[in-house]
Order: sequence, then structure tokens, then C-alpha cells
Amino acid sequence: MEILLMILTIAGLSLFEIVSSIDNAVINADVLRTMSEKGRRWFLTWGLFFAVFLVRGLLPFLIIFALHPSLGVMGTITAAFNADPSIALAIESAAPPLLAAGGIFLLFLFIHWLFMEDKHYGLRGEKYIHERGFWFYAAVSLLLTAIIWFGINSNSLMAFGAAIGGSLFFIVNGFREQAEQKEKEMLKKGKLSDISKLLYLEVIDASFSIDGVLGAFAFTLAVPLILIGNGIGAIVLRQITVSNIDNIKKYKYLKNGAMYSIAALGVIMLLEGFGAHIPVWLSPIVTISVLAYFFYKSHKELKLEESKK
Repeated sequence: MEILLMILTIAGLSLFEIVSSIDNAVINADVLRTMSEKGRRWFLTWGLFFAVFLVRGLLPFLIIFALHPSLGVMGTITAAFNADPSIALAIESAAPPLLAAGGIFLLFLFIHWLFMEDKHYGLRGEKYIHERGFWFYAAVSLLLTAIIWFGINSNSLMAFGAAIGGSLFFIVNGFREQAEQKEKEMLKKGKLSDISKLLYLEVIDASFSIDGVLGAFAFTLAVPLILIGNGIGAIVLRQITVSNIDNIKKYKYLKNGAMYSIAALGVIMLLEGFGAHIPVWLSPIVTISVLAYFFYKSHKELKLEESKK
């Protein structure tokens, strides 16, 4: 049973990493089309090393270190791979601020998408909410206020974690909006070197990796599983970016599935932060089920469109 749960967790992590980074893959593909063959090969080799082993590999350790700075650098590395129940219990007991920060960050991502971002409307009510995007700031402010209020009464560090999650969202979101503008200018001018474009892609990839790594802690606090799941997802996404991104873009509701799974993981993280017992299998099952539904919906509509041609 434990092995099955590990496989299920890794599968959920990989799938979540792939689908939640579709926007990143689209940006990468658009820029890669303007690069030489040699530049693309560099993206698949050194770029993959940077994205998987440095960024997605380092972030979980930094988070564990932030939870338990008294462990030190080597102690953090040892604790991440140590099966000692006492160490696992210590990390779990220090997790509420992480869960609050990750939960708020993910929920803010979902609410921003729901209110502010252009989308294919996959469920009833999405269009109505999108047309009232000016309520986004009220929605996230009220949510953050409520979580901080209940966090103060439950665990003051949870309240602090929620504030960090909100701040992190606005920093990352501001950076992405600026990056999107720079991308348009870059593609329009077309005068930058391949090295400049590679550096740009790696910085963008680093910002998108935050979603996957924070969301991963809704699946498990076990760093080895996070490294394996996110690593597999990042590698698969890299291959999709280069070889098959145009076909993936035809499945118009995949982004919807990613955002609803992000919302579910955000809720799960907050509930766990407040002490609710969430079964280990729930996060991967919810993620796989939500993504499967929107993939099926996308596939069905794609077939319908093709039949009309």
C-alpha cells in the first residue's frame, strides 16, 4: 500500500508540474522558434539541468531549511533524505506556516486567473466572474484577512506564512506581467542573441517553478518524492515544448484544469495548516481527476471542431 501511495503521489506531482506549466511551455516555444538549432539544443541540455536540478531541486531544500533553520545546511540535506520518524515529525510540526504560505499563493493564482485572465470558458459562471474582474483585489484581500485572523487564533506563524504567501504572489505575478511585455518586445525586434534569449527563458522558468514546488507540498512533505515527481514533469514538459506544443495548445481547457487543481491544492494546504487530517491519496486523486475531466472536455470539443471542417 505504501508503494502504491508513493507511485500515486509521484504521478500526481508529475502531471501537476506538466499542466500547471503550460503557459511557461508556450512562452518557451514562442521564443525557441526565433533561435538557431544550436540554441535549442542548449535549451534542452544546460537549460534542463538548470530547471530540474538547480531550481526545482534547490527550492524544496530551501523551504525545509526555512522551516527548521537550526538544522543547518548539512542537517537540512540529511533530514530531507532521512527516514527517522522523529525528524519527519519535527518537520511536520513546523509545516503550518509553509502550508499557509503555499495555500494562499495557490489560491491567489486561481482567483487571479478566474477574475483577470483571458480564458476559454470551461464551466458555467466563469464568464460572469471574468466580466467583473475589478472584484479580484477585494476577493484576495478578504481571503487574506480571514486566513490571518483565524491563523492568529490558531498559530501566529500561520498568520505570518499567509502574509508571506500573499506577498510572494504579487511579486511573482508582477514579474510575470513584466516578462510577458518583454517577450512581446523581444519577438517583435528579433535582434537579441541566442544567449540572451536562453537567459530570459531560464529566468522565466525559475518564476514558474515556484507554483510547482509550493503545490508539491500539498502532496507530500517528503522531499525525495517531490524531486522525482517535479523532475519527471519538468523533463516531459521540456520535450513537449520543443516537439509538440502546437498540438497541446489545441486542448483549450487544459489551463482550466490546471487552475482548478491549483485551487483544490490551495484549499488542502490551508486545511492541513489548520490541523485537519487530509488523507495522503487525496491530493493526487483530486489533481488527476480534475485534469482528466478537462482533458476529456478539450478532446471532445476538438473532435467536434474537426468534424465540422
